[in-house]
Amino acid sequence: MPARYPVFVKRDLDGFFGLFVDNLVQLLLIVQLCADCGIGGGSSLMLSYILPGAAISILIGNVYYAVQAHFVARATGRSDVTALPFGINTPSLLIYIYFVMKPVFERTNSGETAWLAGMVACLGSGLIEFFGAFVAEPIRRRTPRAALLSTLAGIAIGFIAMKFTLEIFQRPLVGMLPLALILITYFSRVGFPLGLPGGLVAIASGTLCAWVLPRVLPESLAGPAMSASAVSSAWAERGLHYPHFAGVPLWNFLKEIANNPHEWLGFVSVIIPMGLFNVLGSLQNIESAEAAGDRFPTAASLWVNGIATIAASLFGSCFPTTIYIGHPGWKALGARAGYSTLNGLVITLICLTGTVSLIRSVIPIEAGMPIVLWIGVIITAQAFQTTPREHAPAVAVGLFPAIAAWGLTVVQGAFIMVGLAGATLTMQAALTGNHNFEVNGFLLHGLLVMERGYIFTCMILAAIAAFLIDRKFYAAALWSLIAAAFAALGLTHAYQLKGNVVDFLFIFADPAPGAFAAHTFGIAVGYLLFAAVFTSFGWWVGRRPPTPESEAAPGH
Repeated sequence: MPARYPVFVKRDLDGFFGLFVDNLVQLLLIVQLCADCGIGGGSSLMLSYILPGAAISILIGNVYYAVQAHFVARATGRSDVTALPFGINTPSLLIYIYFVMKPVFERTNSGETAWLAGMVACLGSGLIEFFGAFVAEPIRRRTPRAALLSTLAGIAIGFIAMKFTLEIFQRPLVGMLPLALILITYFSRVGFPLGLPGGLVAIASGTLCAWVLPRVLPESLAGPAMSASAVSSAWAERGLHYPHFAGVPLWNFLKEIANNPHEWLGFVSVIIPMGLFNVLGSLQNIESAEAAGDRFPTAASLWVNGIATIAASLFGSCFPTTIYIGHPGWKALGARAGYSTLNGLVITLICLTGTVSLIRSVIPIEAGMPIVLWIGVIITAQAFQTTPREHAPAVAVGLFPAIAAWGLTVVQGAFIMVGLAGATLTMQAALTGNHNFEVNGFLLHGLLVMERGYIFTCMILAAIAAFLIDRKFYAAALWSLIAAAFAALGLTHAYQLKGNVVDFLFIFADPAPGAFAAHTFGIAVGYLLFAAVFTSFGWWVGRRPPTPESEAAPGH
């Protein structure tokens, strides 16, 4: 008889707090960064369209994936199925603000036009995600697990584990006590008295430290105090904001730019790479869930992924939603389907009541970061634990581009801070001032080319390595040809640099005026040489008589 699958379990609270903190960070980024595009946090566009539109898309995805978990549990007779996590796509959020919305605002000085441009990008991404579902499963079947999971591990190391570790140690008196509680809960697997969820205890303790310690210790030690006046000000901004359909202004804007190829080609050069990244990232997360023990239908999962993003654009949000990284972490927490439903409902309530700032003024983000840090650790461990042992080197190779991507954020931030301090040095000036593309022994050009399209590059390099470990030379050659095509098109490695701003350099797009352009066709030729060498070895090995050594090759 199939085991009963509960609607909600106690450990769903732990999963909820982790996913909620992650989603809350995205909402705070939206409010903060949209201000640079002329869309303030208290504007009608933000309160009536962007946040409610985001809420609709988040609710669609969270509820669907919770229901999907129930169906999988019923079909398999299991009670331990964990729903796929879902939320706003962070890379798309940043890319669409800085490379779509902000340039439009700077050119037109119109927050509304910037908002419309962002909706176009969001719609395009949703369409790519939806139609990408039709080809995703064959790609998944033909791709080594090491290639799919190494990308997630690289992202988890840099953008999740390292980022949140640094933030915890930057404000230790708020972040380290919750970290200790999370380590006890999930590493030692020791429960708290009265059965209290570890995530709840951790966030409560961090919040208490943030409010109390700065009032009894010097600010240099405890950091800035939480502000009661900030809570009061955020409370005054609350109000009910219903979703509004934005399809009509979106359609009118599409008709307006249809006769201006320069305008929409600029959008396409950003939308296509990001849409493909989102499809691939979701595919990798589905594979990660299966490696953790939960198999979900690929096509249906990606269809809803795209539908939620399309709904976001039609109701005024500029930001795609996606299947989140971290399923094995939520599963290790003991979360099931209830955490997903609860997250969708709470985020929707916050967006529709304009209380994003209120939550942030009461709960310090650092209090919830240890939970997200745990997720990063589990994802990294999974990449090595659930792939064939002999493919571990392939997983390691696939980490490099993602680590380079994280490293670039550090370097870029340092140059930006130097500029704020009054210095004139920029990444572009440093790079172009040295003909060897080497700045004081630091290979800045190499970091940039590894970072561009790193989601593709991680998977491609890991796939090539896995097939070579298995002595499948022709398969490795095929992946090398794919890598060459991506590099030639500008989906990987190519970039343009203007000051400290790094942008894609799609083959059909003209470089921005004054930007340093690096097409890096040489890398495409290098991948072609890969393919030639691997094909030659495949032919040579195929002509040799079998030996005991070849018959014992890894993967056979």
